[in-house]
Amino acid sequence: MTFNLSAPPNFKGLNKYLPVRRYERHLPHWRQDGATYFATFNLADAMPANKQREIESIRRDWEHKHPPPRDEKCWKEYAKRVHDLAERVLDLGYGKCWFRNQGYVDELQRAILHFHGERHEIGCHVIMANHCHLVMRPFDKVEIEDEIGAIKRATTRFINQHEGSSGPLWSQESYDRIIRDEEHLYRVVQYIGANPIKAQLPPKEWHRWINPEWENAGWRFEDTVSQQ
Repeated sequence: MTFNLSAPPNFKGLNKYLPVRRYERHLPHWRQDGATYFATFNLADAMPANKQREIESIRRDWEHKHPPPRDEKCWKEYAKRVHDLAERVLDLGYGKCWFRNQGYVDELQRAILHFHGERHEIGCHVIMANHCHLVMRPFDKVEIEDEIGAIKRATTRFINQHEGSSGPLWSQESYDRIIRDEEHLYRVVQYIGANPIKAQLPPKEWHRWINPEWENAGWRFEDTVSQQ
């Protein structure tokens, strides 16, 4: 299927006429009021120590080769390199993989959709054993960090209560990027839909969802289109 769709309801891509803010923690993050984001967040034990050291080594090498001031292109190349490595590692299923448990999947989905239509708009998501991808547009004066943080806190409380454990479960920082336009959104939606299939996971080990209003507008995962 090729891209030939109009924007789905309530989608807002990058607006070149509005300011974009950037801040850095371990990763750079770009923010624009009203924009839609592709975000990935993972359980803390999903990234083995040797891969964490590899990412830290990439950061040190990058900082050495690109002394300040660093332009946007430089930051984006670094972010993509780290994100691509992280994606490959997450798909391997390291850690306790709490979301192989259907009850925990249900709780994560409930948390994702709890403020859907109230504080943010969810376009689609996929829940895999140790991480989650989603498309989210925070509403005005709402930050994506706060929304993902609330999702993490709710699921942490739920899992810790049922496991008799304590402490944080999720990695502190999420990977995210602003979606530029409808065609970029289409690629993101298809990536999210295909990710567990590409990782060769059995159907019982992942769960995906797409906004029914988007489906009514013709936005679907490619494999569901081909089955119709």
